[in-house]
Amino acid sequence: MARLGFVGLGAMGSRLARRLMAAGHQVVGYNRTPEKARDLVAAGLRLEKSPRAVAEASEAVFSMVTDNAALRAVALGSEGIVAGLTSGGVFVEMSTVSPAVVREIGEAVAARGAAMLDAPVSGSTITVEQGQASIQVGGDARALERVRPYLTAMGPGGITLVGPLGLAKTMKIATNLGLAVQMLAFSEAVLLAEKSGIARETAVDALLKSVVASPMVKYRGPFVLGQMPTDAWFNVAMIQKDLQLALDQGRAVGVPLPTTALTQEWLTMARGLGLGSYDFAIVFDVLASLSGASPSRKPNR
Repeated sequence: MARLGFVGLGAMGSRLARRLMAAGHQVVGYNRTPEKARDLVAAGLRLEKSPRAVAEASEAVFSMVTDNAALRAVALGSEGIVAGLTSGGVFVEMSTVSPAVVREIGEAVAARGAAMLDAPVSGSTITVEQGQASIQVGGDARALERVRPYLTAMGPGGITLVGPLGLAKTMKIATNLGLAVQMLAFSEAVLLAEKSGIARETAVDALLKSVVASPMVKYRGPFVLGQMPTDAWFNVAMIQKDLQLALDQGRAVGVPLPTTALTQEWLTMARGLGLGSYDFAIVFDVLASLSGASPSRKPNR
């Protein structure tokens, strides 16, 4: 079994690291807030004091952080991942961030004689726990084969090589814009049915059995019936970050994204109403408030 590094042990990173440990690998980790890794340490993870130390101790190192600034912070600098890579090492970046930032870091990785892959995860925390997540990969095919067993342990749903470094981030951004757009459309459908005389529970049940029932709709459909999770799977700020990446990429390559732009504004309304800490499915409540319908969230939240 391999000794692997994992930098960024938040909601998604911790679950991915746990899957590596469940597969029998030794995992060395780093998290900006060490206390959040307490359960993983109890399960056998070895916590290091810097991303560089993680890379130095690992055959391959993975990272999962929130945004471009966080990635630069853990990857670059004297205590970053890149500084700890040895010649022949592999750095697998799994966050949803700008393709340009990944390519920038990739140049620094190549200068160390190491390889870099971008490998974002398609799925939620629940999907990862259930072993249904898939992973899109950008970069050198030979480097992918070296880490494929580890990626498969984290994403049994399948590995897809989409092209050179950075294109997996592009594919993930393209995927994620659909999540928010679908949720807004689902909210419209439920509220149209409800305000026309169909019970909300019946409308949700019918939609979840219909052709529009994507995996995301199946996971989040029950949220509009008052089952919103206490801890957001994917909060408003995070999905807005991804939608902005999509809008920026659309402008760069000349692709108009009208439904993405509209959904971004609905999510801004959610933040304006003080709902930013909720899962992005809270967009339903914004639309419900304008429809004279009851919100999905519990009043005492």
